Amino acid sequence: MLESIQVLIVEDDFRIADINRQFINRVEGFIVAYVAKTGEEALTYLRGAENLPQLILLDVYIPDVQGLELFWTLRTEFTEVDVIMMTAAKEVETIAETLRGGIFDYIVKPVDFDRFERTFVGYRKQKHLLTTKTELMQEEIDLLTGLQITAPPLQDNDEMLPKGIDQLTLEKIKMILHESDESGITALDAGSKVGVSRSTARRYLEYLVSIKEADAQLKYGDIGRPERKYIPWTK
Repeated sequence: MLESIQVLIVEDDFRIADINRQFINRVEGFIVAYVAKTGEEALTYLRGAENLPQLILLDVYIPDVQGLELFWTLRTEFTEVDVIMMTAAKEVETIAETLRGGIFDYIVKPVDFDRFERTFVGYRKQKHLLTTKTELMQEEIDLLTGLQITAPPLQDNDEMLPKGIDQLTLEKIKMILHESDESGITALDAGSKVGVSRSTARRYLEYLVSIKEADAQLKYGDIGRPERKYIPWTK
């Protein structure tokens, strides 16, 4: 499993910074490494850090820098650190420039926790894929680049999928399955993570077993009947 992802918050409003800290602490797999109120403080922390954070939560409006000056300094000096913008700035020019700079997401204030959580869970999944594999399939790359946020166009292999199996849900189940590694995942847990029923998740998992992309094992607990868990196919 991945270690906790370290996050640097750059926010001059202490109230918003505290809300951001609380939100981050509520999302599994993340921890706040530091909170900086100015650009100078953020750069001093990063330049002196023994271990850089993996992620920066950045506001556009920082009092001691102009516009996106701090953003571009971060992208130039710390290319290995990812950036999520969280700001009240809605100008198209600003959004376009940060997108060109390679941000993971752009969140407009004020934000509710559900929207915040979706971004951070998506980032965690991306980190998992990029740190546990040496190669990615095209559908995994499409998920990383956001091309399957909406239903994908019909492909030839979509027509060959059995009734009751759609490509988009299948890719989500596959991603959850690969996140589980050797620990495995139950249909109940997979359904909860993807947002489908237990029986639906089981149908997709069994389909992956049938095409040799997953393996099913029985796990015996102290009491009760054995639990069926699914792991990525490794044979």
